[in-house]
Amino acid sequence: MPRIGLTLNEAKTSIKQARTERFDFLGYTFGPHRFRKTGRVYIGESPSKKSVARLRQKVGDMLVPGNVAPWPEVRDRLNATLRGWSTYFRQGDCYPAYRAVNHYVYESVRVFLRRRHKVPSLGTARYSDRVVFGKLGVLRLFVAKPSVS
Repeated sequence: MPRIGLTLNEAKTSIKQARTERFDFLGYTFGPHRFRKTGRVYIGESPSKKSVARLRQKVGDMLVPGNVAPWPEVRDRLNATLRGWSTYFRQGDCYPAYRAVNHYVYESVRVFLRRRHKVPSLGTARYSDRVVFGKLGVLRLFVAKPSVS
């Protein structure tokens, strides 16, 4: 590796037993996971907590009170970010991460629009889940069920 100009980072390099311990690599967490329904353990991958936190930070940065761009522009930027993230993280067990992202996006959009339009309540009636992900056009992340042939 030194011959081609690469070196190992000793602080980041370690050997893990994938059957017994989890590790993060390229935004995914690899290692033992559990089926939600049966509790059976399997070796798999899922989006890491750190990658979900980075996405939440990006969404939060877009939906700050100082953002005065028109809603369609804000929505399109938000949807592009969500679409790109979900396309990269569509392998493995994405359901828990997608569910957490959807919840955070809904809450952030609702609070953003409530502040923007000076709604005196929490805005849950005016900006319900159905309105945010339907009429307002925000992308909802979901795991497609495998087709049965």
